[in-house]
Amino acid sequence: MTLKGSLFGGAAVAVVLCLGASETAEARTSRHRAPAGADQAALKAQVEALRAQVQALESRLDAQAQTQQQTQAQAQNAQSQAQAAQTTAQAAQTQAAAAQSQIQTIPTEVATAVKKATPKPGWEANTTVGATMFADFSHIDNSIDGVRNAQSGTDYDIKRFYIIIDHKFNDVFSANLTTDFQINNGLTSIKVNPANPGGPFLVSSQNNTQLIIKKAWLQAKLSDAFIIRAGASDLPWVPFIEKLYGYRYVENTFIDRTKFGTSTDWGLHVFGTFADNIISYQVSVVDGSGFKSPAVGTANRTETVDVEGRLSATYKHFTAGVGGYDGRLGKDVVGTPVYHAAQRLDAVLAYTDDRIRIGGEYFWAKHWSDVLQPVDSKTNTSDGYSIFGSYNFTKQIAVFGRYDWVKPQKDTAPSFVDHYFNVGVSYSPIKPLDLALVYKREAVDDGLFSSSNGVVGGLVHGTYDEIGLFSQVKF
Repeated sequence: MTLKGSLFGGAAVAVVLCLGASETAEARTSRHRAPAGADQAALKAQVEALRAQVQALESRLDAQAQTQQQTQAQAQNAQSQAQAAQTTAQAAQTQAAAAQSQIQTIPTEVATAVKKATPKPGWEANTTVGATMFADFSHIDNSIDGVRNAQSGTDYDIKRFYIIIDHKFNDVFSANLTTDFQINNGLTSIKVNPANPGGPFLVSSQNNTQLIIKKAWLQAKLSDAFIIRAGASDLPWVPFIEKLYGYRYVENTFIDRTKFGTSTDWGLHVFGTFADNIISYQVSVVDGSGFKSPAVGTANRTETVDVEGRLSATYKHFTAGVGGYDGRLGKDVVGTPVYHAAQRLDAVLAYTDDRIRIGGEYFWAKHWSDVLQPVDSKTNTSDGYSIFGSYNFTKQIAVFGRYDWVKPQKDTAPSFVDHYFNVGVSYSPIKPLDLALVYKREAVDDGLFSSSNGVVGGLVHGTYDEIGLFSQVKF
């Protein structure tokens, strides 16, 4: 029942009650004989008053109903607007997602378009060309039994000039060609005079320029632990020590300087690292002649091969390594009797960081200089050690030094000894350039010794002194 119906019902009840009450009153008054006209007028007035009240209530109810209808209409309109706004928001979200998807595809489309527009790179894109030069301006005094020889004097020398070409075919295969351009100004040759073996020696000097293939290899990198190279490549020991020593441009490393080994040779080389680069190894099977005397055609072909190997470990700046060599040094050719195999054992212990380098190297060799000597001849063994160190005051300035001691022929000439040392100060003004002010001294007792500095010694004693500015340029 609505509110309006309830009000009408209440008004009707009120009218009936009033009529009943009037009749009862009329009956009572009739007994008292009240005037009939007066009573009817009063009742009529009451009915009119009630009718006015009902009409007022109806007006109020109509107004409330109209207001309620307007409110309901407004609510419905607001709900419709909210639904429309939600639909619009959903449509905008869908458009934004579509735009985001298009934005994500733009880089791929651009890259594809650039790739199509860019010409395919040639072989030169995976090829690098560089060079390394060792040079010095120095003064030398080389004396044999107190007499200066033709090597003495002041000159500018280019000791080495490497042109290095690297090419990468893919992630597995690569190749390298490194040429060694060596200029020997006033190369000294010292020989015993057959007419007077007791001296003096025959000394000659000549200019000699060489262009040599130092490296020429094809590499297959199957993993970090297994890399194969075929051709002329680094041997296991000398290049390994060069990295520890750090001053190759000042002097060859111990084994290389004393010519009990060399840096590269022709053959097959297998190497790698494992255990998080802590352990490294290399095994090389080579012809034994060194990179300066490769087998060409039928010349210098050996009937046997030489083997050199190394096993090393580096942990927290400490490096320890052992190595060895066994072979006939490329002399086992047809028609030449070879009686011995040259053998060498190597060991090194070093510490290197950004400021300090310190290390020691030892070697022992047998038959290194007498592989062609008859079996009944006296066997020669050799041994020696080297100690090196450097300290960087800054990234650019350092001091360094080294001492070598060698007995080349312990069995046949036990008093034949070579002593060598160098000291210097280095300065690196820019990354590709290293400069060093160096003093070198080599002294040999009771014999002639051929080292990287030439022939030093004499029947009794010989000395080699050099002071100068040494440099290394890499680019």
